[in-house]
Amino acid sequence: MNYFPLLMNIDYKKVVVVGGGHVARQKVEALLTTKALVTVISPEVTETLQHYINEGLVTWKDKAFEPADLDDAALIFAVTNDEGVNNAVEEAAQHWQLLSRADAKGRVDFINPAVVRRGDFVVTVSTSGASPGLTRQVKIDLAEQYGEHYTQYVAFLKEARQKILKVFTGDLKKQLLAELLDPQILQWMEQGEKQKCEAWLEQRIGEKR
Repeated sequence: MNYFPLLMNIDYKKVVVVGGGHVARQKVEALLTTKALVTVISPEVTETLQHYINEGLVTWKDKAFEPADLDDAALIFAVTNDEGVNNAVEEAAQHWQLLSRADAKGRVDFINPAVVRRGDFVVTVSTSGASPGLTRQVKIDLAEQYGEHYTQYVAFLKEARQKILKVFTGDLKKQLLAELLDPQILQWMEQGEKQKCEAWLEQRIGEKR
């Protein structure tokens, strides 16, 4: 199967996670980086999930799964260790609802890639389920390659791009946008010298006006 990669906006959309174990906890933690309305359906949950529930980050229905639990859900995760329950979730899911089964024994509309997130900078990797171990290893490599300083670096690039677009057009705009990728800027950001990046930008804008 060739999956189509995309980043989805699921803010304020209902997402249902059927299951309360380790895999459910992983799915919930991935969802917490968004503003999705997450509901967990399970008679039991892990201690970590209970913490998220107590903090009001997740809604918990302490019960066995019923088809009505999927009403209005945009995404559905069937992540129990009971194939019968996962089958019931699949049977209840409507064709327009996106379903992912952790056991991969039935309908799988989407899978979650491994994610390295640095603010607006998001890198994902997947082997389409062929080798989760390799996926984890590549994620570790990417996390080391793209350190925490990329959060500020990409935020600076975003702010700089907006300033340039307000002032310049045509070839001059293209030139300045290209110059933003000067390795020196990334090096300054890695060294914690953001003020040098800002001074550089103001100088370049001033020179080209």
